[in-house]
Amino acid sequence: MLRAPLRRLWLKIHRWIGLTLGPVLALTALLGAVLVVALPIDRYAHSELFVGRNTAVAASALPLEPLRQRLVAEFGPDTTLTLRPPRTPSETLWVYVRGPWDGTLYLDPATGAEQGRRGSHEGAYNLLFELHSSLLLEDTGKGILAFVALAYLLMLITGVVLWWPTRWPPSLRISLDRGLLRGLFDLHRTGGAVLGMLIAVSVFTGAYMAWRPLGNFISATIGQEPVKPPTVPKGTPAGPRLSLDELVARAQNVFPGQPIGYVQVPAKPNRPLRVRFRLADDPHPNGISSVWLHPLTGEVLAVRRWQDLDAGNGAVVVIYPLHTGVLGGPVHQAFVALLGLALAGLGLSGVWLWWRRRAVAAAARGFALSNNSNRTTS
Repeated sequence: MLRAPLRRLWLKIHRWIGLTLGPVLALTALLGAVLVVALPIDRYAHSELFVGRNTAVAASALPLEPLRQRLVAEFGPDTTLTLRPPRTPSETLWVYVRGPWDGTLYLDPATGAEQGRRGSHEGAYNLLFELHSSLLLEDTGKGILAFVALAYLLMLITGVVLWWPTRWPPSLRISLDRGLLRGLFDLHRTGGAVLGMLIAVSVFTGAYMAWRPLGNFISATIGQEPVKPPTVPKGTPAGPRLSLDELVARAQNVFPGQPIGYVQVPAKPNRPLRVRFRLADDPHPNGISSVWLHPLTGEVLAVRRWQDLDAGNGAVVVIYPLHTGVLGGPVHQAFVALLGLALAGLGLSGVWLWWRRRAVAAAARGFALSNNSNRTTS
């Protein structure tokens, strides 16, 4: 059992972390829960972006090089393109554009005709996602969220210490018949103790994806060198530039018959072209096993399966589907959404309990002063 001074110290740490960072945690958790539901709603509401118009035509017939040239002509030579091939026969071809304009193009996979486009911050779903992943502050926001997530771990430890019972098994009773204040206190205290570790997994995996240096730090801590992308040899290569179709075909020769997750086309010729594959044993829904090629000559610069990555960066193969709920299907996604709602509830209830107790204490002090004043007067 904690001594009173030590308990007050733990309570102050827990309370002030919750009051300063709790609202940010609550917001991002609530947005994460909403995103689980918003994704299928967005796909349904904007089917013109996600469903191809000519699904009866073979999507493989679309040549990629004319498409690349068309997009470079529109957006400029300093634009990076990432192609996401259709995952099902009815899906569109997505092209993520990063340059003078940032956003996503949705193309008919058979003809290459544009069916629509959205900017990175355009549309309700994109806005919710950017708020959840970076607070609309790009890399700065991701760093803030990583710090907040790590602070949650300290808040969890202090909360468990304060909850820790003197007798086991502990009582997990929640009294809802003794007023709102007591009911919320029990929900906050018991809910935090029971769900804290599960919520911690969700919070930590989110921080891991938001702030990529965390992976490098973990690898360095266990004595591993982070695996970096290969570099393109210096000098101008001889011969004509290979088409994007030929480059992709050379990558497919490395992993024949395996579906492509992404084709990342660099803006500059001194950066390698990367083709990501979704191998059969890859838990990541987009695949992170990769082939890097010289963007002009097609020379294979590196081949790395997801098992070949260092622990810190390779862990994303499980962390991403674990955080989004894809790893366990619809049931896991529903559970992730419930954890987000639970964390939001813990954050908001903690702030409300603090404010309500201050209000009750202020009223009590006012009543005591009034009584003292009346006694003095009489």
